[in-house]
Amino acid sequence: MELRLLVTFEKVATVLSFTRAAAELKYAQSSVTSQIRALETSLGTELFDRLGSRIRLTEAGERLLPYARRIIDLGEEARAAVVGAEEPAGPLAVGTMESLTSYRLPPLLEFFHHRYPKVRLSLRTTIGDETRQALRQGTYDLGFLMEEETEHVGLESEVLAVEPLALVAAPRDPLSGRPVVTADLVRRPLLATEPGCAYRDLFERELASHASVDFMEFGTIEATKRAAAAGLGISLLPEVTVAAELADGTLERLLWEPPFTLRTQLAWRSGKRLPAAARLFVEQARRLVSEDSSAG
Repeated sequence: MELRLLVTFEKVATVLSFTRAAAELKYAQSSVTSQIRALETSLGTELFDRLGSRIRLTEAGERLLPYARRIIDLGEEARAAVVGAEEPAGPLAVGTMESLTSYRLPPLLEFFHHRYPKVRLSLRTTIGDETRQALRQGTYDLGFLMEEETEHVGLESEVLAVEPLALVAAPRDPLSGRPVVTADLVRRPLLATEPGCAYRDLFERELASHASVDFMEFGTIEATKRAAAAGLGISLLPEVTVAAELADGTLERLLWEPPFTLRTQLAWRSGKRLPAAARLFVEQARRLVSEDSSAG
């Protein structure tokens, strides 16, 4: 089996589309189709069921996929061993989220831009399940998670920092300046980003134990902060995202501590041999993100 054919097979199996695989591999679609047929011929079995415009893996394809990924990773490891002394280069797809991209990652991105310009960073904004699935499928090389759990099926992860949360409101909110219990919160208008953010989902679960709750959704952290500052309600957000507003008095921190802890993590697919650029990214994220969190 040629490594080139296995790389094409793995890409088609990941995205389940000949057209998309061709685009990502920069091949003509006919070339992808012929490579898959060549691999099927060499193995004497079909790897995909063709269902009109859709495809899915056959049982043989399902069995081949983990072996293909191991062979591809081993090939990358061999190449890295031979050219390891060269400057890290090539594409690096990283799943991230708004709060980290805007408030935690600028020093890390600046470092790579100036020190390793041959590494082509691609930041993909997804959260939670989407990021974990993309890592398992190989769509992302690395992914940031901000979650309560630190063990994820099929993934390896490293905790970079505990991520403090702050319950915020406009100055002189009815709950300002006094200890707040969870039952107080369900009687106030609640503001949030989209569902899927771990802190929003955990907050909603905590409040739901006291009463049915509805959130006004604003999509982004910036929009949610502006709504809170305008007195439209209260919101739970990562402390790093509201530090400036708390310092200048635009927002006020309410005296309520969440009964859960989030941790910012960096994750990758279990068993994957990370290329040099990814290993460097993990190393620098460990240094810069952790230092930034401690300084904050």
